[in-house]
Amino acid sequence: MYILANGRLITRDKALPYLADGGVVIDGTKIAAVGPTAELKANYPDAEFIDAKGGVIMPGLVNAHTHIYSALARGLSISGYNATNFLEVLEGQWWYIDRHLTLKGTRASADALYLDCIKQGVTTIFDHHASFAEIPGSLNEIAASAKQFGIRSCLCYEVSDRDGEEKCDQAIQENADFITYCEKNPSDMLAAMFGGHALFTISDKTFEKMVSANNGRTGFHIHVSEGMNDVYDSLQNYGRRPVQRLQDHGILGPKTILGHCIHVNTAEMEIIKETGTMCVNNPESNMGNAVGCSPVLQLMKRGITVGLGTDAYTNDMLESLKVALTIQRHNACLPNVGWCEVTDMLFKNNPAIGEKYFGVPLGRLAPGAAADVIVMDYKPFTPFSDANIDGHMLFGMTGRQCQTTICNGKLLMKDRELVGVDEEAVNAHILEESKKLWGTLNHCEY
Repeated sequence: MYILANGRLITRDKALPYLADGGVVIDGTKIAAVGPTAELKANYPDAEFIDAKGGVIMPGLVNAHTHIYSALARGLSISGYNATNFLEVLEGQWWYIDRHLTLKGTRASADALYLDCIKQGVTTIFDHHASFAEIPGSLNEIAASAKQFGIRSCLCYEVSDRDGEEKCDQAIQENADFITYCEKNPSDMLAAMFGGHALFTISDKTFEKMVSANNGRTGFHIHVSEGMNDVYDSLQNYGRRPVQRLQDHGILGPKTILGHCIHVNTAEMEIIKETGTMCVNNPESNMGNAVGCSPVLQLMKRGITVGLGTDAYTNDMLESLKVALTIQRHNACLPNVGWCEVTDMLFKNNPAIGEKYFGVPLGRLAPGAAADVIVMDYKPFTPFSDANIDGHMLFGMTGRQCQTTICNGKLLMKDRELVGVDEEAVNAHILEESKKLWGTLNHCEY
């Protein structure tokens, strides 16, 4: 049993939103109590005390859409690559990388991303994986890494026709096998979705195979209208817009995540709303790929659950939060919109998305909730309370200020020191695999 206290406590729980000097009691995998530091120490004298040292104690963060397979691309330059549009970005970089990503490379990518998550206070992720060099067993490699590093993870594999029928069928089977594994080994730390790349790389035949293999067992996680090529392909080849195609195949529903949703029209928004389907916005990636701005304000005005992801452009959810606000204001040409929407995306909607898959209360510090707790090394020089915490997060905090991370009651990092992890050894094996990958991509040695 732990007491994590002596900090400014932000609970995201209406019953007790803020304490200037408070903390939580962690018993096993759940939060047992929340209250003032002195009261907790008096009521639980035998509990191990973890000192927040005046930092901000808050719920662990959820990343609702990321890509582990891109982790080894940090700093990579591919010879001859100079993309001028989104399709060239995919073909020249990401598809090129995943076509050479082995099982060892997948494991190294997962290890790298999970280390970053711990250091930046992210305790839950929804990953969308692709490693077309070696597909079978790739999700098990990621799951093993998730278990080692202690991060709550919902995984799927990116089905696509882009590399032929054999690879497509392997991807479908990888999803089906991992879903079966999660059914046989239920856990509030590991879950499965059925992944699909983007509609312009998925035929109707493949959608039928995906739906059959899933057999209603879980939701789908798929890229939708990230680029206009998705819209053009659906209209030209199927006579339907992307969301309509998904509806035709029974892909939509309350447990399905549509990533990006930049080029969706009002009719598609209504379909998303009526089916209870969720969307996830990835603002930095969208800007970096020059594909546009998602109509987040319109989606949320309709009551659609819109979460916040990073698309692996970063692993810092607070960085993504800041960009989400600025791009919405820039797009609307209004400096007074988006604040409530983007903070709701991260602090309300992402936990709600997570709860659908893990079955435990996330994103709040309250008795009975999952013991996913972080401490931010943030010493404010202006007034600080629950009335303005979001302002401090938007304009003051960054993920790298995380000093302590606990997930599912397990201490993963304390005072910026990883617990039970030989970081130098892990980094060495990640570097070895990244050198192999870079060498293969550029036909040279590193």
